Amino acid sequence: MNPAQTGLKKWHKVMEGGNAPAALAAIIAEDAAFHSPVVHTPQQGRALVVAYLAAAGQVFADSQFTYQREIVDGNQAMLEFTAEIDGVHINGVDIIQFDDGGMIKDFKVMVRPLKAVNKLWKMMAAQLQAAQAHPSKA
Repeated sequence: MNPAQTGLKKWHKVMEGGNAPAALAAIIAEDAAFHSPVVHTPQQGRALVVAYLAAAGQVFADSQFTYQREIVDGNQAMLEFTAEIDGVHINGVDIIQFDDGGMIKDFKVMVRPLKAVNKLWKMMAAQLQAAQAHPSKA
């Protein structure tokens, strides 16, 4: 099994468990980066990547989030997803790079259409603010 396959197996297990911060931290490299569809600069380091992915887990909790397909090549994986929040259909792609041990070292999210990007931006901002206000609940 190559690093991406190993890492994806761990990623799907964490997703099934609800994106708990401790579980996320266990599969993300210390120097990982997260690229948001609405933040211009990469978010660097395990703590920030965990914060963003945990917030996304909360936003997508009741959205019928489903991965539609996966493409794996070496240490890279691309996962297309769909979801629906408040009647807004969301289509996106997670582009994940794994290190040789199967840990996530780079995570990029692309989302369409614009209505979906705007909806996610508002909801993610609220989740991240709530997590900063109450770090023990993140």
